[in-house]
Amino acid sequence: MNTLLDFYYKTRQRFPDITKKADAIHIKYWGDLDPEYAYSWFESLAKTINIDMANGVNYEIHKELFEFMEESAQNGVNEIFNCIDVAFIENLFWQVPKQGIDEYWPPLPHLLKELYGNFHGHAP
Repeated sequence: MNTLLDFYYKTRQRFPDITKKADAIHIKYWGDLDPEYAYSWFESLAKTINIDMANGVNYEIHKELFEFMEESAQNGVNEIFNCIDVAFIENLFWQVPKQGIDEYWPPLPHLLKELYGNFHGHAP
């Protein structure tokens, strides 16, 4: 992936089920979908996962997405890394109850944990 837009489209294509949910949240908070606002969409994706965590959705449902995020952060251009860090990770775990955090934090890929800790200064 060479650009943030490539990453945006690839994420949407590879994970269609959660994309539908994230689209609904994005439209609710931001209005129409527009790839030019990919950062906002990745924030909506984090909110979608937070809702799933709060509702007891098993980590395994999102494991492949988290692995994809880690791989993309490691191998992508700076623009992709920054989007994952700022839009996705900084919003992950926001207002999630302890039981959701307890299921999702331990198996979360190392780099994603590191990014979260770098921003928040601690685990969720």
